[in-house]
Amino acid sequence: MIEMELTRIIIDEEKREQIVFLKEKKGTRYLPIVIGINEAVSIRMHLNSFISPRPLTHDLMHTILNDLGAKLEKVVIDELVDNTFYAKLYLKTQSGTKVIDARPSDCIALAVRTKSALFVDEKVLNKLSQPT
Repeated sequence: MIEMELTRIIIDEEKREQIVFLKEKKGTRYLPIVIGINEAVSIRMHLNSFISPRPLTHDLMHTILNDLGAKLEKVVIDELVDNTFYAKLYLKTQSGTKVIDARPSDCIALAVRTKSALFVDEKVLNKLSQPT
């Protein structure tokens, strides 16, 4: 597993495409992932310290985890199948670690809120990474 960090988000209204860029923490490769507009806006709003008058989906997920005593240990983007990324949330609970299948965009949105580590499987990174 390679630890990554979110470096930028591009929202291109003309192309109707949103891309998050993850970069190796200790390297030069980066990984672009196309995500949905709702997730891109959610990530950007949090990074810009926007506070909604009512909880948005990823804020709600964060609150639920906290209230249940669970902690997001890490996010792992672990597969690429037919140009679709797959990811897992690793949640530490009182009864042990639970692994939950989730979309990478939701994982990233939750990771930025919880300041959790973000990893990409080496085989996924080798397939699609680009040098900086």
